[in-house]
Amino acid sequence: MQFRLFSFALIVLNCMEYSSCQAPSQRWRRNKRASYGAYPICKGCSVCSRDNGCVNCQPKLFLFLRRERMRQYGECLHDCPAGYYGMRSPELNMCSRCRIENCESCFSKDFCTKCKSGFYLNKGRCFDKCPEGFAPLEDTMECGDGCEVGQWSDWGACTRRNKTCGFRWGLETRTRHIVKKPPKDTIPCPTIAESRRCKMAMRHCRKGRDVTRQFDQRKKRKKKKKQQPSLHSLLDLLEM
Repeated sequence: MQFRLFSFALIVLNCMEYSSCQAPSQRWRRNKRASYGAYPICKGCSVCSRDNGCVNCQPKLFLFLRRERMRQYGECLHDCPAGYYGMRSPELNMCSRCRIENCESCFSKDFCTKCKSGFYLNKGRCFDKCPEGFAPLEDTMECGDGCEVGQWSDWGACTRRNKTCGFRWGLETRTRHIVKKPPKDTIPCPTIAESRRCKMAMRHCRKGRDVTRQFDQRKKRKKKKKQQPSLHSLLDLLEM
């Protein structure tokens, strides 16, 4: 009977020692879960910190620094989340934030692949309106090739009513030609002619003034001829 009681006491002591040994480990796991939250912080890590999560990742994985309030945790991901792009280097593969304005996903620091809602993607940039020569494609929210036009010509002469003089102000015009028509008739072409106000070099037309003077001189000569009697008229008077 005493032997059985002694054996039972040993079993109880062993159980108490086992519980006391396991308690710190269980507390550490609870603290780890409380510290890391629901994220599998150490998954894919080659170096993992208890307080900061992953410090270095396994090959082909990207280190992403997730911020929660005042704390920062490192995670190892196969693909960077939206708003970040993967940047590889011999030392460490990192997820870097897209710095392009109105960009949701990017391929590199200066090339966007998807814009935020309401913006059109064109050559790695985001626009609220497509640049000149491009047309908005609503189904993909991209700027497609539109009507291609050539370079502007030089400004033409300053004219008004098809005259280059005689007025103080006129209009000068420049033009450009359509080099490539748009693939769809619904895509409008940009303007190919524009005019602006200009000041005429000569307000009075010299040639027109000279012509008027010549016309007046001719008119005066004719009037003088009518007033002067002819030779035949004088002879008729003498004969009388």
